[in-house]
Amino acid sequence: MTGSEAAPSPFRLAYVPGVTPAKWVRIWRERLPDVPLELVAVPAAEAAGALRRGDADAGFVRLPVDRTDLSAIPLYTETTVVVVPKDHLFAAVDEVSAGDLAEEIVFHPLDDTLEWERPPGLPAFERPATTGDAVELVAAGVGLLVVPQSLARLHHRKDLTYRPLTDVPQSRVALSWPEERTTDRVEDFIGIVRGRTVNSTRGRRTTAAEDPGKAAPRSGGAAGSGGAQRRGGAGGGGKPAAKGARRGAGAPQGGRRGKPRRRS
Repeated sequence: MTGSEAAPSPFRLAYVPGVTPAKWVRIWRERLPDVPLELVAVPAAEAAGALRRGDADAGFVRLPVDRTDLSAIPLYTETTVVVVPKDHLFAAVDEVSAGDLAEEIVFHPLDDTLEWERPPGLPAFERPATTGDAVELVAAGVGLLVVPQSLARLHHRKDLTYRPLTDVPQSRVALSWPEERTTDRVEDFIGIVRGRTVNSTRGRRTTAAEDPGKAAPRSGGAAGSGGAQRRGGAGGGGKPAAKGARRGAGAPQGGRRGKPRRRS
């Protein structure tokens, strides 16, 4: 058998601009050093299509996504900010409200990731094609830009700054994958993202000693799926163990409780 035949296929992880998957990638490489992980950068608008086409096994996307055929685990919500030149009036305040932008030209690029019912500010004559193009226009003093904070950091420039913006939509980031392709490797990565330990019984990587069908005698503690996460919970053996603990905590079985009664 050649080396190429023996090597496992890589796990392909897509991610959209602004998302930093480094922490989860590091844990993957510590736990599964023999399985290479490949990062696939995709525009936010193309992330769902990349997963459906099989360009990646799973990916970090911005919600919403069509969950007809894609599963998604929401992870966090980002602060929305307004990007302004450093000499702009807004640079002197701690935060800005959507109403404060009423007289400002605000760019809404074609790759905007926020769901607007009505965008704030005055519309520009033409929508920039990308967030990067819009940042260049802000630096030129033409207008302002509203984006998730991670995108403001991604496109950081020394002549620009940003401030939190209130009363506007926020972007939510999720881990997503094709539901019909929930493979063992996808389950491994879900476990990492959800913070499961390497010995957790909830993922697919369960050893024989941890298998609830092979271990956990009747008198043992909690058994069944999720026992490592819910100590004393109502898993396979949770309730019997709890009753046993109550019997053992009092007087011996069959003995009288309380103060003896005096005989008349």
